[in-house]
Amino acid sequence: MKYLSQEALRQVDQLALEQLGIPGLLLMENAARGVCRQIQTTGPWRRIVIVCGYGNNGGDGLAVARLLAAEGQAAEVLLIRAGRRLTPDAQANLDFLARSGLPVQQISDEVAELIPGSLTASDLIVDCLLGTGIQGAVRPPFADVIRQINASDAQVLAVDVPSGMNCDSGEPCGCCVRADWTVTFVAAKQGFAAANAEQWTGAVTVCQIGLPQSWLQRHFGG
Repeated sequence: MKYLSQEALRQVDQLALEQLGIPGLLLMENAARGVCRQIQTTGPWRRIVIVCGYGNNGGDGLAVARLLAAEGQAAEVLLIRAGRRLTPDAQANLDFLARSGLPVQQISDEVAELIPGSLTASDLIVDCLLGTGIQGAVRPPFADVIRQINASDAQVLAVDVPSGMNCDSGEPCGCCVRADWTVTFVAAKQGFAAANAEQWTGAVTVCQIGLPQSWLQRHFGG
């Protein structure tokens, strides 16, 4: 399997649960482990800031923060809720952090300057703001945060897809995170094949999350 569309991605988690009995929380854990490997491979980093949204992409980032802490690596976590309820798996990972005593800076209303201006090229921003399910143009406060990420001097690692990218077309939805690396799950996204996609994704690494390749081929083709 070379590329997956947004619709196929939507089906992956559903079929993994229905046919294989693998819950989304376990897939999220496996995804986060892959991101941690990439962080450790590209480091060491002086400072890591993980920027999370309210969806499962944000849940990946919350899990990354916990797994980094398990390796003795501290990370600052910014959670932009925009008044929205977290998805169940993202909420579970937020609860894990709370019970562990690991801090999360939660933003529920207006977003000021969230991304520290002191970040340099020795620092890393992990983009877990918006995932593959984006519809329409990116709106505030997320558009504001994306602009702050792009204005930072830090290196940027996007999780699954750069926030703001339409994963089918590879085009920005008004604005898009410009990443140095993207760790994407199961397969590259259809939009990554677009001529201009690399300026947003940077170098792409595909991370497997525990789904057998034979099963994926059977359901999603080659």
